Amino acid sequence: MKHLQSALGAILAIGLAVFPVSNSKADDLPAVDTALVVSVDVSNSVDNARYKLQMEGIAKALEDPGVIDAISGGSSGGILFSMVTWADKPAFVLPWMRIANKADAFAVAKRIRTLPHQGGEFTCMTRMLRSANDKIVPQIPAKAARIVIDVSGDGPDNCNADEPIEKVRDELVSNGVTINGLPILLDTPENDALLPKAVPGGKPPLEQWYRKHVMAGPGSFVLPAQGYGDFARAIRQKFVIEMSGTMPPSMSTLAWEKAR
Repeated sequence: MKHLQSALGAILAIGLAVFPVSNSKADDLPAVDTALVVSVDVSNSVDNARYKLQMEGIAKALEDPGVIDAISGGSSGGILFSMVTWADKPAFVLPWMRIANKADAFAVAKRIRTLPHQGGEFTCMTRMLRSANDKIVPQIPAKAARIVIDVSGDGPDNCNADEPIEKVRDELVSNGVTINGLPILLDTPENDALLPKAVPGGKPPLEQWYRKHVMAGPGSFVLPAQGYGDFARAIRQKFVIEMSGTMPPSMSTLAWEKAR
């Protein structure tokens, strides 16, 4: 019996370590300025090198002084941060963690650098958004002034989802979520049948797709990365905007209702 109690105690301790913020005490937790879900594409186009560029880019962004200032400078002085990796199905790889200062940010960055590469074949973005709407957003363990989902990837949804991506996107917005896009633009020609036609002088097809099908909600925007080597720069800039709750005039977008 003692052995069983010890084993159960060990399991409980592991569970508390993995889930540092408990939803059962949500009303008792300090409010946050932003609850941010960072969702990362890990489909078959993402090899180990590209995966590491994404994870290291996110970790370095959290360690950046400008990002930390944006996190701690809000009226509530902190955010909630979580991560999802997705391909054929989503995985909630980093549960909600509170970041209020440099030490918190560095601790989360350290966790991100150790996340294993969970790959897959397809780019099932709609399934990821559905999971975020049904399972992740309802479990935010503190009141948040803003709820933001970051979506990054190098291609459109190609998963033949059971429902249109626009339906899930609109449902998220109705639940108070803003969805921002970080399309990773590659050097290879964007001739995917799922993408719009390239227009001379126009925005790249993948960026157009993200603007039409992903970006939604108050203050939403799309900020592309010019390849995986540019991901760190793009995610850092994106974090500053999302965590401060302000957007430079040059990046302002139409209201969601006009952008659909």
